[in-house]
Amino acid sequence: MRQLLQDFRSREVRLEEVPAPCCRAGGVLVRSAASLISSGTERSTVALGTKSLVGMGLERPDLVQKLFRRVRTAGIADVVAAVRAKLDAGVALGYSSAGEVLEVGAGAEEFAVGERVASAGADYASHAEVNWVPRNLCVRIPGGVDFEAAASVAVGGIALHAVRVADVKVGERVAVVGLGLVGLLAAQVLKAAGCWVWGIDLDPDRVRLGRDLGLDFACESRECRESPWYASSERGEGPDAVIVTAATRSAEPIELAGRLARDRGIVVVVGDVRVDIPREFYYKKELQVRYSRSYGPGRYDAGYEERGIDYPYGFVRWTEKRNMEAFLALVEAGKVRVSPLVTHRFAISDVLNAYDLLSGKGREKCLAILITYPGAASVSRRVTVAAVCEIFNLFGAPFQGRLRAPLRRATSSARVRIGWIGAGSFSQAKLLPALRKISGVEFGGLANSTGVSAKRAAGSFGFRYCSTDAAEILSDQSLDSIFIATRHHLHAPLVVSALKQGKHVFVEKPLCVSEGELDQIAEAYAGAGRILAVGFNRRFSPFARQCKEFFEGLSGPLSILYRINAGRLPAAHWTHDPEQGHGRVIGEVCHFVDLLQYLTGSLPSEVRALAVDASGGVDPSSTLASTLQGARAEDNIHIAIGFADGSRGEILYLSSGDASVPKERVEVFGRGRTAVCEDFRKSWFYWSNRCRARRLFGQDKGHRAELEAFVQAVKRNGEPPISFESLYATTLTTFRIRESLARGAELPVFPPEENGGK
Repeated sequence: MRQLLQDFRSREVRLEEVPAPCCRAGGVLVRSAASLISSGTERSTVALGTKSLVGMGLERPDLVQKLFRRVRTAGIADVVAAVRAKLDAGVALGYSSAGEVLEVGAGAEEFAVGERVASAGADYASHAEVNWVPRNLCVRIPGGVDFEAAASVAVGGIALHAVRVADVKVGERVAVVGLGLVGLLAAQVLKAAGCWVWGIDLDPDRVRLGRDLGLDFACESRECRESPWYASSERGEGPDAVIVTAATRSAEPIELAGRLARDRGIVVVVGDVRVDIPREFYYKKELQVRYSRSYGPGRYDAGYEERGIDYPYGFVRWTEKRNMEAFLALVEAGKVRVSPLVTHRFAISDVLNAYDLLSGKGREKCLAILITYPGAASVSRRVTVAAVCEIFNLFGAPFQGRLRAPLRRATSSARVRIGWIGAGSFSQAKLLPALRKISGVEFGGLANSTGVSAKRAAGSFGFRYCSTDAAEILSDQSLDSIFIATRHHLHAPLVVSALKQGKHVFVEKPLCVSEGELDQIAEAYAGAGRILAVGFNRRFSPFARQCKEFFEGLSGPLSILYRINAGRLPAAHWTHDPEQGHGRVIGEVCHFVDLLQYLTGSLPSEVRALAVDASGGVDPSSTLASTLQGARAEDNIHIAIGFADGSRGEILYLSSGDASVPKERVEVFGRGRTAVCEDFRKSWFYWSNRCRARRLFGQDKGHRAELEAFVQAVKRNGEPPISFESLYATTLTTFRIRESLARGAELPVFPPEENGGK
């Protein structure tokens, strides 16, 4: 299928052939009939994409500061790789569309195949021939509304929610500053609600359009003082509310809103406008300033949007989905007209001309731009990405330095033919660049949930094909090894399936998220005769290897203190999600348990974990507090681990510290010696009143070394880089840590009858 995206590396808008998405649970697969380009929002997105890195930095200084902090801890090479991955990824354009349901996923049975639906949301209602849309971002189209009008559903929801935030009533007067697409839709909604509406804009054509659509008064900004409404404002009897839908770097719209609004009136900010509030008007009139956040309650809530958890009707009357339905009802009743706002229509095959128009290359004015789609779009979930690879195979090494990610022609008979599942930012910034430097690896197929990401990653790293279906990779008989880097809840089923298909497996941490899954993996591993590796990379770092040698040959237990300045994640982050991430202990602490196990050379025997200040300063009596405590219970924890050889490890996993402090510090004591490591860049080894210091140019946590170990093991069909006994013990320990947190007691890692492990 074809999809539109912003390419940050070439600074161009591109129409690409990408694999169609799979129909996942909780949503529907929709074949697009029409989608809407919102001239204001998408012009800003495209304008940002055409800027240089310096230009982007000036637009987002907050992100630049984060990069500099990361340079101090991780080094310049790590940051460059992360920036390169972001540039390569690009971004899907579009967030408002309409079409026909092709497939219905489990949990979205309110819809039926063949139904006409309208969809909203970035990454869901994209400018693509086929989209997968979660059920709460999808609504039925009323019978009297065509696809073209319904394609405005997201923008209409934004306009309708702004009116709700203004809290206006029948007979009240409202000024709309900025008669763009959202402004003109909001003005029509206000009229339908029985309000008197005054429209203001710089563009005389939009002012005339506002009058044609039934606004009670409309004028250009420079003529504002001549309006009879302005005279009322000067007497303190101005509009009850002013809705600012303009998009500008100037603070003039906010100043104008303050001048116009009546005493104790309301100013609603919708557009991307500079909000420098002038005290003179806002203080003296005691004005309220309210922000309107997109299309209603539920927006930016992963539980609502991604998992389909609705808010109770009696408590949240107007969610974003119900706003979308209400907007389409107004369109069907003829109270809101969309067609007069559409200035241009383009077929998907000519859509690049639309973005030329949007960027100002032509002289035509535009408001709403519609994209139309053919009725028979391809739904193939596999796309070949072989052009660059074939050039390299044809012309050989001279081209290698010029290509971003050439396909390797293996020089020995020992080749590792890999498939990749899950091409997120970590894969593209860390794992794939490291794997590309290892000889004897052939890149076969890559799967990711979104077609754009799959295509971009496959092209960047030289895979032969890409897909949105993991089964395509698992069933490919030409591949002997599978790399899994998805979200945590998918690890176990993919690992089990790959092992049963006779593949070697490398899975990013964690290995799985429950003891039941761990036992399933153990059974599959025992019967597969294949290599299984988990991304516990820190044991492969230069410090870990040097530390192991430093204490080798000496007797006695070790005492290890491992402090992690983890930083706090938002409560809504997917890592906290009990269905996907399963918390920070399972998802992150497993790393540190494995390193302790490697350094001691012994299996963990018992654990004790305590949480510190899990409330985060929130009133524990509030309902919100219980939610935040559940999400943050693993943000600040002290973990004590005993090992079978008598060694002890203490893990301090903390998010309450300052971000400028190095993230990880390891201190190892015992056998008359001490070793210290800071952020896997600097290390010190002390013995006999002497010290040897080592410093790396960049941070090295062992990612490349762990991948090389896996590749070599596959080539030789030898022992896995980490024994399964160790993988099992580390994973089981994380489950016991969570149990200890809940029960407040020390717990054995293995049941007594197992005598220390499997």
